[in-house]
Amino acid sequence: MQIRKKITIVGAGKVGSTVAQILAYKGLGDIVIVNRTAGKAQGIAMDLMQSSPVVEGFDAAVMGAGDYAETKESDVAIITAGLPRKEGMSRDQLLAANAGAVRDIAAQLARHSPGAAMVVVTNPLDVMVHVAWKASGFKASKVIGMAGVLDTARFRHFIAKELGVSPRLVSGMVLGGHGDLMLPLVDYAKVKGKPLTGLMPKEKIGRIVRRTVNAGAEIISLEGDSAYYAPASSVVQMVESILLDKKMILPCSAYLNGQYGIKGVFLGVPVRLGKNGVEKIIELKLTKEELTRLQDSARSVTEMVKKAGI
Repeated sequence: MQIRKKITIVGAGKVGSTVAQILAYKGLGDIVIVNRTAGKAQGIAMDLMQSSPVVEGFDAAVMGAGDYAETKESDVAIITAGLPRKEGMSRDQLLAANAGAVRDIAAQLARHSPGAAMVVVTNPLDVMVHVAWKASGFKASKVIGMAGVLDTARFRHFIAKELGVSPRLVSGMVLGGHGDLMLPLVDYAKVKGKPLTGLMPKEKIGRIVRRTVNAGAEIISLEGDSAYYAPASSVVQMVESILLDKKMILPCSAYLNGQYGIKGVFLGVPVRLGKNGVEKIIELKLTKEELTRLQDSARSVTEMVKKAGI
């Protein structure tokens, strides 16, 4: 009998609970939800388990906990805990509040599951990945940030909506930090293999790029809270590639050691994601302007890392 994989999710907010739901429905492994209020995690786990006889009819076990003892020997650990961004709040303003929490969480996860891959979702994303890496003592390849998958999904959605086609027909890639300096790669965007630049005018593409950059803030302005369906779905795609060793090429926040002329910082780039975490960083051919913008994004993240005292 094959033993199911074990997945820990830290944080029982909207993102964490939605990640748990999708993972359970997909049957990717048994799930432990950790929250500082144990009752909340236990309640979410109980509610989710009571849905198992219906809908997807899943067999995975889901449990809630208030400490890390139950997370022992997890294959993947996902950090979603932290203050969400509110309307009018920049990702930079989250830095001080969330750095301490992520530092403590990563250290606890590493102690109980030294062989896990760690996926970080907490904002400001690229800096929090760096915090988690330092606190865990893990190899940089085993600590990965979820941002590029989300930003790329938003980019593809806006293109598909504008052209009135299925998003499955749209390919694209968004690199850089998860913030105002993210870099949607227009030249790599295609619709059924056809370059986007040949399907719509430059001005319209520019509006899509700007909307992609501001998509998170747009949702906050409408809902009064951060997005969670798209972020959760993006996390699950990464976890699936790791647990099933799919070796998908996904844009993730990964540690750069000279690639793209950038060194010593986590930044959104295309990676091959498998059972060992980041198995390879893919270096795309960028224009001079794109490379400059990517390096500017890296400098911005580096400054924030310094502010966090890492």
